[in-house]
Amino acid sequence: MTSKITQNALSNHIAEHITEQIIKGELGPGDKLIEHIYAEEYGTSRAPVREAIYLLSIEGLVERIPRKGAVVKDYTENEIYDLLEIRNMLETMAIERIRRNGIDQECLQKMAAILTEMKNITDVHQYTQLNHSFHMKLVEMSKSETIKTMYSRLGWPLLRIQSLSFASQGNIEKSVYEHEILIDHLTKGNIAEAAKLLTTHNQDVISSIQRKLAQ
Repeated sequence: MTSKITQNALSNHIAEHITEQIIKGELGPGDKLIEHIYAEEYGTSRAPVREAIYLLSIEGLVERIPRKGAVVKDYTENEIYDLLEIRNMLETMAIERIRRNGIDQECLQKMAAILTEMKNITDVHQYTQLNHSFHMKLVEMSKSETIKTMYSRLGWPLLRIQSLSFASQGNIEKSVYEHEILIDHLTKGNIAEAAKLLTTHNQDVISSIQRKLAQ
């Protein structure tokens, strides 16, 4: 039993390591995941590595291709835009619920604390994760478990796509500035202005990705 738990923990650790490589761009779309290399790196058999790759396939970061093995998933333009537009739709629904139910001050304080961290980060990988946490708190403020569950399911593929946007020069600074204004609107109870800003903010991410894909 203990060895099974240890193997699961190792598989999760390897999966996190590969995820970080993907989000940072160290592994690109179509790159093959070589089992024995990770096995050697962690001093283990291939079993935990296979389990890690399986976990990543469930998350949508990796896919298995016949005669090629496990590779980093390459999203089509349609898949990328679908993910971003679904995210925008869910956040629009969340802000509407906040308008109806009122602003949760505890969630707002947590968003402000995350924003403070975001101001001191220049690493794209770390910033992307903090940005996701910030938006997740906004979703939680909606008090809708359905919206929260659906948003959570976008998971790592969404983070990977967003990291493409943040990698562009000046986009982190722009993001921090807009998050500051969003916090200010929510603090003052200006839900309509917050909703308008959020729509523009999210649309800009799509425009940034469009420019990136056109390069």
